[in-house]
This record gives sequence, C-alpha cells and structure tokens, in this order.
Amino acid sequence: MVYMIYLTGDTHGGMDAEKLFPENFSGEGLTKNDYVIILGDFGFIWKYNPNKAEKRWMKFFETRPWTTLFIDGNHENATRLNIYPVTQWNGGNVHIINDSVIHLMRGQVFNIERKTFFTMGGAESYDKQYRTIGLSWWQEEIPSYSEIEEGFRNLNKHNNTVDYVLTHTSPSRFVHQMIDYADATDPTHKMLDAIEETITFKHWFYGHWHFDMQFDDKFTCLYNSIINLNKY
Repeated sequence: MVYMIYLTGDTHGGMDAEKLFPENFSGEGLTKNDYVIILGDFGFIWKYNPNKAEKRWMKFFETRPWTTLFIDGNHENATRLNIYPVTQWNGGNVHIINDSVIHLMRGQVFNIERKTFFTMGGAESYDKQYRTIGLSWWQEEIPSYSEIEEGFRNLNKHNNTVDYVLTHTSPSRFVHQMIDYADATDPTHKMLDAIEETITFKHWFYGHWHFDMQFDDKFTCLYNSIINLNKY
C-alpha cells in the first residue's frame, strides 16, 4: 500500500494553523501511516511547561487522521525541544512529541515511503531585537557548525543524493526575490548554499517567508498551501 505525504508551511503555534482545520484540509482517506510535514515554525512547543493551549493543540493533532512531522524554524523554544529524548526513526534522529507529532532534527536523512529526505531546520529571526532571549527567541535558531557537519556526514552516507530537501529558510539567491531586506545576512543562507552545491536532489521545499511560490522546477516556498508530494 502506498501512503501519502503532504507538505505545508509555518503554523506559528496556531496563528497559521487554520489550513489544517477539518473544513480546510479534511484528511479524508488518510491514516496515521500518512504524513503532513510542516516546514518550520511549528511553534506549539513554546512555553517552558505545557499549558492549556498547548494541550488543546496536541489533542487536535492526536485526533487528526494523519501523523504530523515538522522541522524546526526560528520561532521555536529550543530549550523545550531539546528536553525530549533523541530517538532513531526512519533512519534519522527525531524528538517524538507524542504518537502523532514528531520533530525531524537538523542534518538528518530520513527514508519515508521509499523516498529520502534531508532536513535542516533553523533560520535567523529578523525581528529578534523586539524579542526576549530565552522567552521569545533562542540563540539555537541558527544551525550550529556541528549540525551542519552532521548534515554533510549523513549526506555523504547517501552518496550526496536525496529525493527531497526540507529546510525552513532558503539558499541565498532566493532571498531578495522574497523580501526586500538589503541587510538580509542570516548565515543560514550560506550554509544552505554549501549544501546545495554538494548534493543532487529532485526538489527543495522551504517555509519561513509567509507566501506560496514555486521559483523554478526545483524550489518551492510554502506557507498556506498544502501540497501532495506525489506531484513532485
């Protein structure tokens, strides 16, 4: 039996989760063996202790017919996420939030439904001057040198070839097509440039920029759209 994989953009702890409501995406015919992957800024694991809102959202995901996977973005509580034990799942390291929600960690290669996925979450918050460190932004938002190194090691194990790349932000050359920031100096872009120069892939998906656009036949930015991976 062939199971389904869908992709969508940021959910921001519920602020942009309407796309997953039953009236917008019923998930009809899907099962817990099918997946919806969120491309960063999941944002539901936000407070230092689960509050009522988080518990309601986790119940929401548990009752949806699919399993939710997410890479981390820049708006994540890194301290909370790193409390979860690191577990091996489908070839890569994950944090299992519950039976229906799994965090795909940085620099991993996963085998899901006979397809390979390289994951690298993270990006710089351009608005961090208005945020409070350890409360509304975390220094771990930018991938570390060790995470990038691990990514290259894992890619090398797969002959630097994967089917799909899943990141939160994009390589450098797309930045000014998406936002008019002359000082867009997020070091994550250069990290992703180095990855792109190294690997062979079918398609690269990312979130972060709050709109939906396919730039060419290999790069797609997602926000509100929910796309079926079988089309790529």
